[in-house]
Amino acid sequence: MKGVVFTAFNDLVEQEFGITVWEEILEAVNPDSHGIYTAVQDFPDDEMVALLGELSTRTGIPAEKLLRVFGKFLFSVLARRHAVFVDQQPDLFEFLSSIDGVIHKEVHKLYENPHLPVMDAKALDENTLQVSYRSPRKLCHLAVGLIEGAADHYATTVSVSHNRCMHDGADSCELVISKV
Repeated sequence: MKGVVFTAFNDLVEQEFGITVWEEILEAVNPDSHGIYTAVQDFPDDEMVALLGELSTRTGIPAEKLLRVFGKFLFSVLARRHAVFVDQQPDLFEFLSSIDGVIHKEVHKLYENPHLPVMDAKALDENTLQVSYRSPRKLCHLAVGLIEGAADHYATTVSVSHNRCMHDGADSCELVISKV
């Protein structure tokens, strides 16, 4: 997993829960990186899972909810770092539809071995978009948070239904985004 995800997680924990909680998490998890992350370096997925799990344990907030909160936060970080991707798209649905065909192609140019999910978007009607999410990491709750962060960015009120999930044995997650 790219270090930009770890640095954003560090920032979220410090902002929402305090630097002391971040330091306690690092002490409990004792990652090989010692919590020293750089944006372009790769770090083990298991390290993020351990950090998230420890935050969940310490806060009593379920990991799925933390992933959604982190996804919203991560979207704002990525949108600032790579504003061109959000600036090119006029609205939320156009942005979500551009993820695989435009954004992920460019990410492959920026980062070596980014291990990105596959996100196929299909308009069901003018107010509804279906997104199929596939990834061996099964971070669909993070994807929902990223979608919610994008909706906030485009000032679009949505509801996101998680109709099918890889955690329940499906080959992909089906996310239906409806404008409210």
